[in-house]
Amino acid sequence: MSLERTEEVTFDGTPTELWALAQLVKRIGWSDVRPLAVDKDETKVMISALDRLAMGLANAGYAPR
Repeated sequence: MSLERTEEVTFDGTPTELWALAQLVKRIGWSDVRPLAVDKDETKVMISALDRLAMGLANAGYAPR
């Protein structure tokens, strides 16, 4: 369990941008993120953040299959 507090971020985008962002987040995986991260721990945090972003987009109605 993380003891880190969470913060809310608002993103204003057009429906087209939000849909495209949802598609991108869905398609990004470990092999895409790992080369951009310092180590495996940072990769895990990045993937976790992408999962949370995907959940936020889904809650707003942007959830590609």
